[in-house]
This record gives sequence, C-alpha cells and structure tokens, in this order.
Amino acid sequence: MTLDELLALPPTVNVTTAARALGIGVHKAYALIKEGAFPVRTLPLGSTVKVPTAALWSVLEVTPPTR
Repeated sequence: MTLDELLALPPTVNVTTAARALGIGVHKAYALIKEGAFPVRTLPLGSTVKVPTAALWSVLEVTPPTR
C-alpha cells in the first residue's frame, strides 16, 4: 500500500485493509486479533471488526499532512 493510499483511507477500515497496510495476510491478522496481539487497536462491532485509521497511521509512523 502506498503512502497516498494510506492517507486516503476512511476513518476506520476493515481487517483486510489493515492487514494489507501492515504487510501481513488476513488470516494472520485475524489470528493476532484473537490472541490479543494485533499491533493496532481494534473496534469489535458485533461480528465485525474495524481498525481506526489514525491508530494504523500511528503504528506505521505515518503523519498526515496538515491542511
């Protein structure tokens, strides 16, 4: 995922998108979430899991440009 793609993400993303940004597979991402070892805070919403984009940026040390 490019920097431009990272910066264009919506406020929350699904696990598949977060895994892609982190460079890991989706199955590994879900395994890490289940173990409580995913490197980014997650938001469980019923049967769905979302990842806050700002938390993802923080882990990846991406700083959005100021407007």
